[in-house]
Amino acid sequence: MKQPLAVGIDIGGTNTTFGIVDRRGNLLCDGHISTRDHQEVSFFIQALHEQLAPLIHKVSLEGGEVKGIGVGVPNGNYFKGTIEFAPNLPWRGVVPLASLIQEAFTLPTVLTNDANAAAIGEMTYGAARGMKDFIMITLGTGLGSGIVVNGQLVYGHDGFAGELGHVIVFPEGRLCGCGRKGCLETYVSATGIVRTMHELLQSRHVHSLLRDVKPEEITSKTIRDAALQGDALAIEAFEFTGKILGQQLANFVAFSSPEAIILFGGLTKAGDLIFRPTIHAMEENLLQIYKNKIKVLPSELKENDAAILGASALVWEIKS
Repeated sequence: MKQPLAVGIDIGGTNTTFGIVDRRGNLLCDGHISTRDHQEVSFFIQALHEQLAPLIHKVSLEGGEVKGIGVGVPNGNYFKGTIEFAPNLPWRGVVPLASLIQEAFTLPTVLTNDANAAAIGEMTYGAARGMKDFIMITLGTGLGSGIVVNGQLVYGHDGFAGELGHVIVFPEGRLCGCGRKGCLETYVSATGIVRTMHELLQSRHVHSLLRDVKPEEITSKTIRDAALQGDALAIEAFEFTGKILGQQLANFVAFSSPEAIILFGGLTKAGDLIFRPTIHAMEENLLQIYKNKIKVLPSELKENDAAILGASALVWEIKS
């Protein structure tokens, strides 16, 4: 009997990564192509096929059977299999990507946005195994989220539910890439903490290791490194970021009462620097009925493989 396998494809604005995964979440082989270099989607599909098809052929010769393809992509619509008006991708408008990939590979293909894919990956392979109610928060360049209720991902009527990064936390606050002001991700994300750090450096006339770093070279990593060396302003940036995140997690708990909130992404590498103020602020702002019930956990997905694992997990949801 052939081993069931799944293809996971993660499409980002710069690069696309892909791999073939078994039921246990082991990545058997992988590869990547440039997204940015393919301004026409037909050329992108062609390049993807040239790199991925040999991998599918290889695993089939070794006793595997690829059951389908899962795709995680910004602005992905699960119901329609389309990418819709993604600002950071080279293809404009509405792109029927799932059907194009399915046609090229003659394999069932399902698509969703990248944060939803991460949630399904966590439920299949990671910290949310066995959980039926949890919220996945991805803290990368922006803030993505996937909401699982009664074991089902919440998509909403149009496929775009769960945009928690665009909850407005400060009316007339920072300008967001979505065109509105004060969205959560402008404060709680790798980009957000950098903006906070710049504001602190300008408003506080105290020593900081980051004053010796060129402004354009300040990143969430350099802030983390400075904080770990005891830099007071860098620590304050994490405290501010965690406080805002925790306050909003308390609000999110109120509408779905999750067993856990799972945090994933580059910002979580800071460990207690971000988790401690987040959990403190969440507990401080929770309704009494929720206090000390909600776990805040780091993702258990392997960071380098997480996007592929999340997308591949979509395949196991396909009804044969």
